Amino acid sequence: MTDSVTDRATDDDAVLTRVEGRAGHLTLNRPRALNALTHPMVTRIAEALTAWERDPAVAAVVIDGAGERGLCAGGDIRLIHQDVTSGGGAASRAFWRDEYTLNIRIARYPKPYVALMDGIVMGGGVGISAHGGVRIVTERSRVAMPETTIGFVPDVGGTHLLARAPGELGTHLALTGASVGAADALRCGLADHVVPSGQLPALTRDLAAEPVADVLPRYAVQAPAGTLDGHREWIDRCYAADTVEEIVDRLMAVGEPAAKEAAETLLAKSPTALKVTLAAVRGARVLGSLERVMEQEYRVSCAALSRPDLIEGIRAQVIDKDRRPRWTPAALAEVTEAEVAGFFVPPIDGDLRLGDAP
Repeated sequence: MTDSVTDRATDDDAVLTRVEGRAGHLTLNRPRALNALTHPMVTRIAEALTAWERDPAVAAVVIDGAGERGLCAGGDIRLIHQDVTSGGGAASRAFWRDEYTLNIRIARYPKPYVALMDGIVMGGGVGISAHGGVRIVTERSRVAMPETTIGFVPDVGGTHLLARAPGELGTHLALTGASVGAADALRCGLADHVVPSGQLPALTRDLAAEPVADVLPRYAVQAPAGTLDGHREWIDRCYAADTVEEIVDRLMAVGEPAAKEAAETLLAKSPTALKVTLAAVRGARVLGSLERVMEQEYRVSCAALSRPDLIEGIRAQVIDKDRRPRWTPAALAEVTEAEVAGFFVPPIDGDLRLGDAP
C-alpha cells in the first residue's frame, strides 16, 4: 500500500536491470512513489527472472529499491482507485493475476533470490521479497501488511506468511496492519538475516564474485531485541477468539495498555475488511500451500473491487487525505456471515489457477 505521488520514472526505467559478475540485479526505481508497483513493473521483473533463469552465467538474483526510504511500499493504490471509478476494475484484476503469479515465481525460483528489505517494505513489497529464498532486513526495516487501513485484505501471499507465524502473532499483524522491525520480522518468518544497512553496498559487491552462502556469514549480525514476544501471552489469548468482536472485547478487558491500543486500532479499521481478513488467515492455515492460499486471495481481492470500503479507504488515505473513512457497514455487528462468505466465491473472470506446489 502506498500514498504515492506521480513519479517521473517511465515504464521502461521503473525497474532497472543489470548483471554484475555472477548476480542479476533488479532495482525498483520509483523513489518519489516509494517504489510503488505498477503492472509494467511486474511484467519487467518477470521477464528478467525468465532471462536469468536460463542464463548459466547468472547464479543469483538481488532485488532492492532506489532512494533512501525503502524497498517498496506496495502496489500503487491510486491506480486501483482510478481503475474502479472509471474502468470497473478489469485492469486491477489483470494486475493481480500477474502480480500473484510473480509472487509464486519468486517463491519457486531455482536460483538464490536475495531480497534487500531495507527501510519500508509493505503490501506488494512484501510479495516481491518475503517469498524469496534469502530475505535480508536491516535496522531500518519496517515490514507490514497494512491493507485493513484502506478497507482491503492482506494479499500477495501475506495471509500465507502471517498464518504461519508463531501463535497468533500473524493474526495480530494482519488485523492491525502494524509494522515490525528486523527482530520481529525474523520471529514471524518474514525474513531470514539481519545485515546493517551500511553494509549492503559491500554485500552486493561481493555477490558479484562469490556464492550467496559464502558472502552472507561475513555480513549477517544478531538481530536486536524485538517487541512481540513480550506481548505473546495476551496476543495469543485474545486473537484466538472466533470473531473479531470477541477479539476486541478480550483486548479491551486484558488490562494491558498495548492490548487496549490494539483494540482501538481495530475499531478504526474497516469492519468488513477485518472480518474477511480473519477468515482469510484462518482459511490459509487449512489450505496449506502458497498456491492454494493465493488463489483464495485472488478471490478476495477481486470481491473487494465491487465493495464500497476499498475505494472509500483509498479516498480517505491518499485521494482526499482526510484520514476519515466512512465504512459501510460502519460497525462490526453489521457485517453478516453471508457478506464475508461472498468474498470467497469465484470472481467474474474466473479463478486464478496457479498449479501445484513442487
